[in-house]
Amino acid sequence: MSKSGRKVVLIGTGMVGMSFAYAALNQNVCSELVLCDINEQKAIGEAQDLNHGLAFSNSSMRIYQSGYEACEDAEIVVICAGVNQKPNESRLELLQRNVKVFQSIIEPVVKSGFDGIFLVATNPVDIMTSVTCSLSGFEPTRVIGTGTTLDTARLRYLLGSYFEVSPKNVHAYVIGEHGDSEFTPWSQALVSTKPVLDIVEDNANLYNLDRLNEISENVKNAAQEIIAAKGATYYGIGMATARIVRAILSDENSILTTSVLLEGEYGQNDVFVGNPCIINHSGISRKVELSLTDNELEKLNNSCNILRKSLNSL
Repeated sequence: MSKSGRKVVLIGTGMVGMSFAYAALNQNVCSELVLCDINEQKAIGEAQDLNHGLAFSNSSMRIYQSGYEACEDAEIVVICAGVNQKPNESRLELLQRNVKVFQSIIEPVVKSGFDGIFLVATNPVDIMTSVTCSLSGFEPTRVIGTGTTLDTARLRYLLGSYFEVSPKNVHAYVIGEHGDSEFTPWSQALVSTKPVLDIVEDNANLYNLDRLNEISENVKNAAQEIIAAKGATYYGIGMATARIVRAILSDENSILTTSVLLEGEYGQNDVFVGNPCIINHSGISRKVELSLTDNELEKLNNSCNILRKSLNSL
């Protein structure tokens, strides 16, 4: 561990990785940020570019390029490396291409002596988190995927707009695969302390369930819409990754919908999937098992089966 205990190594300095790095710098998330990339010159240039902005930030972060040996005393290794998602390509179709990339990453990171927490942002994130856990041999509580953290933020933003309240006062989650089978368990959604479904029922002249389902679909399709418009998504996931890193380094005990290994929850085993988790300095401190309806449980089972099928294909 570094002397500060707040050292983060970023592997992959593409748009997602650098969006995370930029967010981490502006939020003063860590004290030391190491950029690692197969293209060393790019990582050097990115570190230099970020350093030139230190005078405009509240951070005194140390930022530099290095190889995998820098992981030895890091607290968190953030993995954003991988091939880009193509238009109309599902996240699961990225699987075979990105597994090869991870095989070249995980072994040297572990060999360096790294004993911290892996945080995976590469898609398909649930599968890649599982691959990371398998290749590293780490305890599942120390291998975290960004999961549906960004999807949940998108949901809260849209619900806040619909109900005309701050997203910070919307308590709702997107769970399941970070992809086509993800869903919103409306039975668990609240605005302040009032269930969303009760708000709709009590104000039928203002709100309706069809609009809620439309919002859920908009959340699910948001990535594809952004990819079609600008070629890739990176700002949102970069900020989501920085949020998870802050929760770990600050020992927050915050609840975030990260990708986590289910071990009996919802009757599921041996599958990483997005679910509310308590995140602190140890990684996944505890999983929050939601009280799902039969219909919602069926949707989660479907999501887990899709992920398990993809994983078994390896």
